[in-house]
Amino acid sequence: MEQQNIKPALMMKDDSVANIPNNFDSITNAHLSEPNQDPGLTEEKLVEEMRQMKMWMAKISRQTRSSQELPLPLQKLQDRLRDQDVDQQLIDEWLEPVRESWEGSGRTQDELGLNAVLHDTINSFLRNRFGGGIKDDTRIVYVAGPTGVGKTTTIAKLAAEQLFRYQRKVGFITSDTYRISAVEQLRTYASILNVPLEVVQSPGDMQRAIQRLNHCDLILMDTAGRNYRNEILVSELQSLLSPIENSETYLVLSLTSKFQDMKKITEHFSKYGLDKVIFTKLDETGSYGSIFNLIHEYPLHLSYMANGQNVPDDLLVPNEKALCSLLLGENE
Repeated sequence: MEQQNIKPALMMKDDSVANIPNNFDSITNAHLSEPNQDPGLTEEKLVEEMRQMKMWMAKISRQTRSSQELPLPLQKLQDRLRDQDVDQQLIDEWLEPVRESWEGSGRTQDELGLNAVLHDTINSFLRNRFGGGIKDDTRIVYVAGPTGVGKTTTIAKLAAEQLFRYQRKVGFITSDTYRISAVEQLRTYASILNVPLEVVQSPGDMQRAIQRLNHCDLILMDTAGRNYRNEILVSELQSLLSPIENSETYLVLSLTSKFQDMKKITEHFSKYGLDKVIFTKLDETGSYGSIFNLIHEYPLHLSYMANGQNVPDDLLVPNEKALCSLLLGENE
């Protein structure tokens, strides 16, 4: 009789346990009834089921930690990160050392001290996730991304940076012949900056353009803004993006986009060898969590951020301190 009451008592003690899938028996016994099944397949299935179990347990653990009472300063930090749309997994990881520090102080650590621990934690997360600017030995930079994120203006800012700050000879190539006045926009920037421009529509055009710009130290290529949901249109880029020695490929994303759209865009374009990411429209949003979410999920290095339309001024090379300040609202 006592054994019959054990399971209900446990289930009532922690409601989160009710979320565990009711298939433990199947996980341990499912394969026993299939003696003729391929051992390799059986092992793979068992590994997958164990992986799912670990995911459930990790989720329950996070829910349990999140439901625990937080000190007011720590609660404020969590609320801020949630308001910034930081992924909950990152929030839990970042707040764990903050909680440990608070516990270690006998729960007396003040808000300033907790903020300092969070700063250090975020700085550690950001370490080795920056791409810096364009490398000194880079010969060609491919700039890719969906429509409407500001690729052409960003390219003009990059050109101005390389021209005026590093005294490099720059040339433009554009394959964006689909959008009305796209070529004329880059032609205008080329005229203002006094740099040569080549227009290409095929791989053959691309090779000839590179040869004609052989006298330039750096070539910046503006690719056509394509509908990232259309695999055929995106795959057209591959014929033009022929990575050569000392080349870099940048993905341009707008911070005003939804993070789920950013993920889909990154997944579509990543098959073409992305190296770094540039975030635009920093001045048009107050939410920065997607920056951290993206570089956490994908092996991209953050290189530049654009905070306006002015060429060449509104282009930033971010660092740990600047990003922490944005995320935690310290400049507000």
